[in-house]
Amino acid sequence: MSAGAEDIVKRAAAWLASAGGGSRRAGSAALSETYRRGGRSEGIDFAAYLTVRLPATHAAVARVLDEVALRQPDFKPASLLDAGSGPGTASWAAAARWPSLANVTLLDSSRDFLDLAGQLAADHPVLASAAFRPGDLTTEVPAADLVVAAYALAEVPAAGQARAIAALWAAARLMLVLVEPGTPAGFARLRAARDRLLAEGAVPVAPCPHDQGCPMSGDDWCHFAVRLPRSRAHMHAKAAKLPFEDEKFAYLALARTGEPTGGARVLAPPQESKAGMTLRLCAGGGLSLEAVPRRDKERYKSLRRVGWGDLI
Repeated sequence: MSAGAEDIVKRAAAWLASAGGGSRRAGSAALSETYRRGGRSEGIDFAAYLTVRLPATHAAVARVLDEVALRQPDFKPASLLDAGSGPGTASWAAAARWPSLANVTLLDSSRDFLDLAGQLAADHPVLASAAFRPGDLTTEVPAADLVVAAYALAEVPAAGQARAIAALWAAARLMLVLVEPGTPAGFARLRAARDRLLAEGAVPVAPCPHDQGCPMSGDDWCHFAVRLPRSRAHMHAKAAKLPFEDEKFAYLALARTGEPTGGARVLAPPQESKAGMTLRLCAGGGLSLEAVPRRDKERYKSLRRVGWGDLI
């Protein structure tokens, strides 16, 4: 867990303590049901959200931004737009990743979420001076070097999706990062965005190593996962027995300039056997399964630590 993640989790825990104790199991169950049926965040139980969703969404966004930084080491944004910010999840992750950030705007349709974001960021060295702006993704979106919309497109009605994508891309001076739930519906939103923006000259940064048409078809979808520890409160709220959870997510990072990274993205956990390992890959030539036999000692040794989501 990054220092940024520790900070926001601690801030959220402090807010929860000030809000009073008690069980949040009912609120957590209602929250899960809201998201399962594709509902919006408006009117949700903030205590339940901070307990069971904030750590997971932050872990996913932080993982995505780490990958962006790895693929674009010279990228040093000075300004950020956290679009559909909620409590500021992406802002915390971006501020921890890029010390170059000096100007941050949080945009959300919920005034309550913006107020909560302001409370959590009250003494943060960068976010305390952020602009907290009411608005949605289909209205005028302020420009920034880096625009991040994390778990936000799901909040936009289907009729407004294309308009939201256009507005977010128009606002992104250097890069746009979209993160969605790792579900077929989440991937479908990102695939539509990718098709539209590649036609406008956007350059894939991650996870796509190429700018060809997406090779996914049928019921297949591109997604990844990050494992994070559950707090005691989280375990109680979800009646969970495992001390960790795996947050599945899909994402898309696009730049204004440059070239695709090339290589191949690992799309699933490597499958191990006595004979060796098999990797499911996406590259410019499409999808493939690559068998890496143990007898090919050099190749096997170079790839045996490769994981789901890595670029090779």
